[in-house]
Amino acid sequence: MNSNQTTVSRLINKAKEAFVMAIEIYNKPSIQYRLEGFSFFICNAWELMLKAHIINKYGEEAVYYMDKKNRTISLENCVQKVFTNEKAPLRKNLEKVIELRNTSTHFITEEYEALYVPLLQACVFNFVDKMKEFHNIDMTEVIPENFITLSVRLRSLDETEIRGKYTEQVAEKLIMAQKQLDPMIDENNSSFAIRIEHLHYNTKKREEATELYYIDKEAEEGVRIIHDVKNPNDTHKYNAKFCIKEINKRIEKAGIELRYNNAVVKFNQYHFQLFTNYFGIKENDRFCFVYEVSTQPQYSYSQQAIDFIFNEIKKAPDTIIGDLKDKIKKSTPGAKDSK
Repeated sequence: MNSNQTTVSRLINKAKEAFVMAIEIYNKPSIQYRLEGFSFFICNAWELMLKAHIINKYGEEAVYYMDKKNRTISLENCVQKVFTNEKAPLRKNLEKVIELRNTSTHFITEEYEALYVPLLQACVFNFVDKMKEFHNIDMTEVIPENFITLSVRLRSLDETEIRGKYTEQVAEKLIMAQKQLDPMIDENNSSFAIRIEHLHYNTKKREEATELYYIDKEAEEGVRIIHDVKNPNDTHKYNAKFCIKEINKRIEKAGIELRYNNAVVKFNQYHFQLFTNYFGIKENDRFCFVYEVSTQPQYSYSQQAIDFIFNEIKKAPDTIIGDLKDKIKKSTPGAKDSK
């Protein structure tokens, strides 16, 4: 093993440990310093991992400043060097998380968690993806996959409450951060932020409940039970292209060989259409939302749609594509194969 390989190996091992520490700090209920601690360690994990990638690609001298050979470049420099597209959601996510880390060294309030947790969750998933892409390391073998989801315990920001709780300077800083981040979350994809949803359902089965409540007829404030909550921007935020990409990632990760006409194939637009047509995915509110904004409707899909299609593929990867094609052909007299 040469010196570059030795350095890369050390960096990767430290990056793994920093990543695990970030997750453990955030998910440990007894730690109050979790947001700050997470931001420190996740940034450290990214810096170590990216430096290992830079060394592999450009050599060890590339991680040192040109005019200061005894100092390695910062995480900001690593991000700019590896992710050259300034508008890429992943790069913008990292820049915001770095900004949070820098803020944490000066001043931070508990409300920052409500603002940043969608970005932090995306940052975690992005790290897992890039460790696999750059170093062929599956982080779910280092830390169980169910632990990679951050344990969220927060409530929505209330501007009036914030102004009453903090000084004017602190309140304005927090409110301004919210006004800056909210449109960025709406404009970018899941590489920038993953919204955290808390949906409450009414059940008469006490053993299935996680929270209990009662309705007081004498209460001044009215309560309405919402039987069906829909915000397509939150629940159905994926286009067909993203779904196909995500399904292919899962197929590869699971070591599945998807076959069609006796050949191994990648899941594509044609296969996606077979699933949507046969299973009526576009007509299922849980799976698809239809935007009737023009003569040509636009479709967006939910996480459940991705899960459903992948699970069906897992059942019969050798035959599922051919079977769906044959079943659709039989149920549609005169239909011609488009592939």
